This record gives sequence, C-alpha cells and structure tokens, in this order.
Amino acid sequence: MTGPDSHYPSLPNQSLLREVTCQSYISPRGRDGIQRTTMSPILLNGIGTVNDHSEYIEPEVPFKNPQIHVKNPHLDTMEEDILYHFNLGTKTHNLPEMFGDIKFVCVGGSANRMRSFAQFIHQELALPGNMDDVTDICEGTDRYSMYKVGPVLSISHGMGIPSISIMLHELIKLLHHARCIDFILFRIGTSGGVGLAPGTVVVTDKAVDCFFRAQFEQVVLGKVVTRSTELDVGVSKELLQCSSELEDVPTIIGNTMCTSDFYEGQGRLDGALCSFSTEDKLEYLRKAFNTGVRNIEMESTVFAAMCRACGIKAAVVCVTLLNRFDGDQIATPHDVLVEYQQRPQVLVAHFIKKRLGLVV
Repeated sequence: MTGPDSHYPSLPNQSLLREVTCQSYISPRGRDGIQRTTMSPILLNGIGTVNDHSEYIEPEVPFKNPQIHVKNPHLDTMEEDILYHFNLGTKTHNLPEMFGDIKFVCVGGSANRMRSFAQFIHQELALPGNMDDVTDICEGTDRYSMYKVGPVLSISHGMGIPSISIMLHELIKLLHHARCIDFILFRIGTSGGVGLAPGTVVVTDKAVDCFFRAQFEQVVLGKVVTRSTELDVGVSKELLQCSSELEDVPTIIGNTMCTSDFYEGQGRLDGALCSFSTEDKLEYLRKAFNTGVRNIEMESTVFAAMCRACGIKAAVVCVTLLNRFDGDQIATPHDVLVEYQQRPQVLVAHFIKKRLGLVV
C-alpha cells in the first residue's frame, strides 16, 4: 500500500435504525419581520450508550435547499447577536452589506495559511487592488482571522474539533444574518495519508470517527446527539473533475478519519505517551484502509456534521504530508511541504473560477 488507490471497499451501512419524532415550532417574528417555522427534535430516552446516556439522532436537512437552516429558534428573539470570537455583531455591523455577496467560504487551520489563500485567490480572480492589502476583519480578536476577497471568504479555524466547532457556530450564524444563499463551504488543509503517496489530495467522501463510523457525536445537556457526516456528492465529483484539469495535483475521493488528537488518537508511536506496539498501529491502519479511509486529520467530522445539519453544501479537501504506513514524523523538506500545502488551494481556486465562469 504505497500509492494512491481510488478503489476501496465501501463502508458498511452505518445507518442507525432509530426514529426521531419532530414537533413544529413557530418562532416569534424576527428583526426582519419574518415568522419562521422550524422542526424541533424530541429526545428519545432509554437508548443506552457506553456511559448509559440517552441518545437521539437528528433529522437531516437536504443539501438542495440554498438557504441555511439555522436550528435555533432563540436567535430570532434576540435583540442582538454578538459573534464574540469574530468581534462582529448584528447591531455593530451591517452583516448583509458586508457579507451578503459571499458564494464561497474557505476555512483552514492556520491563520497565516488562510491569509496566503486570500492573497492567492485575489490574484486568481484578477481583482482590482494589491493582493497584499487584504485586511483581517477579525483583527480585534486573536482567536480567528478572516479575509473577504470578492465573493470568497477565507477564515482560520485553529486546530481540532473544539476550535473549529466554535468558529463554525459563529460562521453559520454570520452567513444566516447576512442572508447569504447558494454558497459552498470548503475546509482546506493537511493530513496524514493512509496508503497514499505524500502530496496526494483527498476529497472527502465521508468523514468517519475513530471507529470508522460516518457520524459525529455531540454531548448536549448530558445526552449524546448523533449527526450524519456525509458530504455533498456533487461537489466532491466536481472537485475531482477539476483536479483532472490541473497539473501536479493528484486527487482521489476517499473517507477521512477524524481524531481528537495528533498523537495517541492517530496511532503515532512518537508522542509523550504510547501504550501500543508498532504492529498494533499497523493493524489499526490496515483496518482503517479496508473501510475506505485514505487520510487522517482532526476537524472533518464536526465540519461535515454541522454543515449537513444546516443544509450547507460543503467539501473537505486535504493534502497528505506523509504515508502513515511508512512512519509518523514529517521529515519532508520545507519547500516540498509548502508546495504540497498549496495543492488544495490550487484545486479549490480552480473550482471557484469555473463556477464564476472565468475558466472553461
């Protein structure tokens, strides 16, 4: 298992045969005078988990609806919504005027990388002005960085599920308040490959957890909420087609495993703690490979789950920096790593230009 492999067994059926009852909730009229109806899931108790917590499955929202389904009836009763970690708010900023034309949102871990992407997309779209003059909209906070370049929003999300989860809550509310429609959300980043050559770009089919289940579990008020992590198939296929039109951007569609940390959770032998053998690690990676996993990172499940729950078309596009069957540490020369890290940006930029009609 040393090279790219797009032929892999599909995941076993992970559908959970449990029903959820919904009741209609009519919210008070919001600031825009619109009265909205949402579906509020009723908790199904008595379904045991490992810790014997109650659990329920959230109903899914189809991707085809261009508007965001923000599942929080409380938002329309609030006089002001402060997006604290962005240093933005509904009273202090005209969000529809600032962000209403957004059609593509790209998020990635590193603040510097997302600034570089903003500069890159500025150049690729041939926008007026100097690409070096892009400004951080969130400069009033040190949590995240945000850059708007024409119809593209570039945002950092930090490292790991908790950090990207906070960012996504406020990003989705921002897009909701800005009345954005028909946009696509991308996560672009790096990952460890599973049976792939370094430099391979993986467009995620399903984001799976460390048990290879296509789901994300969120604990809410002591109850486990299970959400699907399937991503939009049409966007993934379109990205794969775009990759065939580019040079030196080897790309496959595969499952992405999301873990809660970089070392033990990913079966690394080089952390401060390690309680398993080399063979234990390789056996786990083989199991992952056989279920369709082609790369490992730390954000995809919550990203996919939140986007799907809110009806947002989304994709995860990550490059592999090493083949985990060959080792754990990244010893690739810096200049090669920089070129690898640019590959997801190049691919997503080409996708955006095609959608905007700038390339055939």
